[in-house]
Amino acid sequence: MESEQTNRFPSLDRLEQAAKDTFWDYLGCQIDELNDKQVTISVDIKPHHLNLIGILHGGVHASVVDSAMGLLVMLARPEVNVVTIHLNMNYVAPTGEGKVIVTAELIHSTRKLITAQAYARKENGDLLAFGTGTFRVLEKSISNDLSKGGSPDGHKG
Repeated sequence: MESEQTNRFPSLDRLEQAAKDTFWDYLGCQIDELNDKQVTISVDIKPHHLNLIGILHGGVHASVVDSAMGLLVMLARPEVNVVTIHLNMNYVAPTGEGKVIVTAELIHSTRKLITAQAYARKENGDLLAFGTGTFRVLEKSISNDLSKGGSPDGHKG
């Protein structure tokens, strides 16, 4: 399945390489399924994902929901950079073990903004959390702007 996905999404190989040793990698995110309209990723819950009361930390939910939506948006617009400008989360049920499976899909896209939604579920399908995200399409590369003295929001100085 991986080589088939790479053929359909040539930028996926570049993204997988870029994800090495990043927050995505630290969380343990895995790509399970990709198509033109949907991305599914998963995370095996580890002790470092839990909060002080022994359940999955809300920040982990938010991170994997944002990451799934962001991956989908990056694959939809491989020629540009995108950044999250708004993330709305709803937490429905706790979990402290097993696997979290997140499925993201595009809702709306314009030249400058893309909106997506994602659902985090247990392996048995029980809903844990869901969210929506709005992503800004950047006309310039973030790394180029930063190397020239700009800030991530595109402003100088």
